[in-house]
Amino acid sequence: MAGEILDNKGRGEAAWRWPAIHPEGRKFGVIAAVISLVFLIGLDWEIVGWPLVLLTFGVFAFFRDPERVVPQDDSYIVSPADGLVTLIQEVEPPLELLMDDGSGSRGLGSGKVTRVSIFMSVFDVHINRAPVGGTVRRVIYIPGKFMNADLDKASEENERQHILIERADGLQIGFTQIAGLVARRIVPFVKPGDMLAIGQRVGLIRFGSRVDVYLPAGTDPKVLMGQKVIAGETVLAEIGKRQLIEGVSQ
Repeated sequence: MAGEILDNKGRGEAAWRWPAIHPEGRKFGVIAAVISLVFLIGLDWEIVGWPLVLLTFGVFAFFRDPERVVPQDDSYIVSPADGLVTLIQEVEPPLELLMDDGSGSRGLGSGKVTRVSIFMSVFDVHINRAPVGGTVRRVIYIPGKFMNADLDKASEENERQHILIERADGLQIGFTQIAGLVARRIVPFVKPGDMLAIGQRVGLIRFGSRVDVYLPAGTDPKVLMGQKVIAGETVLAEIGKRQLIEGVSQ
């Protein structure tokens, strides 16, 4: 049957399929569909009903959850989000990822590291994935504002959730889910103590937002400002590798 089994030896048949819809979004799609039917059939207001039908398809599309082919290399840090790389900066990691929280997790070391910020528009897939495999050491939610997620200060002032993952070799990678102008809820799928594989789903942010990844010291990004990245597939960095990456703006 088309689309059942594919591999890198050319076996199987390729066929386009509508991506699966994450359970978190099905209720919103059903609600939008019911409202559309009320206006189309119950009230016979086509001028309102048909735009609502389009909105229903948009809601289902927002919560799509496609499968991804994750690079299997222990040295890779993959993108946790679909979107556009909008900021690459040398910064101090958030205090919540640095301080001793009493759980036995030492947190990230002090000193500036490279932060890669990925902006997700409403048209991007919003399922976030683990940048590395390991054990979840911290999941810290912080209420805040809902400013434009493109702004640098959104990392410190917007509603956000920090996640710290410790690899088997002890290296810790922190990243932050940040709500934006339209986003109003960060939904976690993981908790401290969970074991994750690289590229595993960790949560979502509803309706447009941003994810910051803090690369370990001595590691440069393998992406550029303005580059489109794919969660679980695009390699953001190779641990311990420093090199200047240049591209051509088009």
